[in-house]
Amino acid sequence: MKLPETFLSNMRDLLGADYELWLASFQEPPCQGLRINTRKISVPEWERVSPFGSARVPWTPNGYYVGDKDRPSKDPYYFAGLYYIQEPSAMAPAAILPVRPGDRVLDLCAAPGGKSTQLGAALDGRGILISNDISNSRAKALLKNLEMAGIPNFCVTSETPEKLASVFGSFFDRILVDAPCSGEGMFRRDPDLIKSWEEHGPEYYVPVQREILRHAAAMLRPDGYLLYSTCTFSPSEDEENIDWLLDEQPDMELVPIPLWEGACPGIDGKPVIRLFPHRLRGEGHFAALLRKKGQAGQKPDRLPGKAGLAPAERRRLEKESDYLQWESMCREPFPRDRMMIRDSQLYLLPEEFDKGWRLRYLRTGLLLGEWKKDRFEPSQAAAMALGPADYRQTLSLDKKDGRVLRYLKGETISLEEAEQPKEKGWVLLCVDGYGLGWAKYAGGSLKNKYYPGWRWQ
Repeated sequence: MKLPETFLSNMRDLLGADYELWLASFQEPPCQGLRINTRKISVPEWERVSPFGSARVPWTPNGYYVGDKDRPSKDPYYFAGLYYIQEPSAMAPAAILPVRPGDRVLDLCAAPGGKSTQLGAALDGRGILISNDISNSRAKALLKNLEMAGIPNFCVTSETPEKLASVFGSFFDRILVDAPCSGEGMFRRDPDLIKSWEEHGPEYYVPVQREILRHAAAMLRPDGYLLYSTCTFSPSEDEENIDWLLDEQPDMELVPIPLWEGACPGIDGKPVIRLFPHRLRGEGHFAALLRKKGQAGQKPDRLPGKAGLAPAERRRLEKESDYLQWESMCREPFPRDRMMIRDSQLYLLPEEFDKGWRLRYLRTGLLLGEWKKDRFEPSQAAAMALGPADYRQTLSLDKKDGRVLRYLKGETISLEEAEQPKEKGWVLLCVDGYGLGWAKYAGGSLKNKYYPGWRWQ
């Protein structure tokens, strides 16, 4: 590939003696990776069942390299949401941000969802994750990835940072800003970015990044953490933006990030992280962790809006026999004070959700299902979030069973005598004990209810 001379000159100044080593890295193929979804499977369990290599990504406890000949997107475990296919260096930002179950978390520039799914898994079903992308079309991919990962406590929004800041105020405990950037660190992986760089270099992105950072800092609570990351090498988009934010927001401070093997500190030894492809197995990345000074204190109350079913909706739900039959198969009933009915769809809202937030949503919490011709059908998202431990009527097939692939293609599934469910109705179909989706039992076979938009192609 032909790299722009201005870019090469900038890298020569940045890297000094390392420049030739960095330039030689363009002759190497980019690394492939996946990050297992700890919401669904543990690291020891994955290493027992993994069909791929076991080489670990050093900077995240659940990241793995995969070989060039591996096809992780064509494995049933991918459709079960056991992992997310992700460039190894891109796993670092969400791993560095210290998210705890129960936190209020914002992923401000979230599409396509790799970092959001990582943050959602860390929340472990508690608190709330707001995953936002200003592009509505990109936010649709974000939604699919969060649902496939089985994250139950998220909302997907498509708003400007300014609008979010006007609604939330200083609401969040943790914020991730993986900012739009010139993409210099991804030239090896995606050479098409070079043309974009020539049209819109670092000088185009810096004001955009600073505007995002300014609003992000305003949404952070005292003692909260903000992680700023890019996939570019440009100091103007990286360290200089951090310096600008610290000058603009005296209540923000840098938190040193421990270096791991191959990681580099920032310019002049600044305690941030720089990742270079000639020093580790991954692409170029930058990350800085900041904290808002002050004591956390008690979390501010939600806004005046109320979640939960209105009395008339609650009475309606208690009369819906087909819904109640499905819910009776769930091991725990859903809390009515966190449910919402909208346009024939039933949602389970996150703990911290507030109907007073006036935002452009693609999803508000976990879509449990919807009424079609007055009959309730559970959603694909519910199948991914609940899992076999949460639902009484399941059928698990071995991954090598040809019916798994037929199910993922949308075909009806035949059953052996010993596999017949005890009751007619909804069955959670699994592969090796991990949920794939719904089927409906009647007449000795399973009618396929796998979501058409997700089918094996």
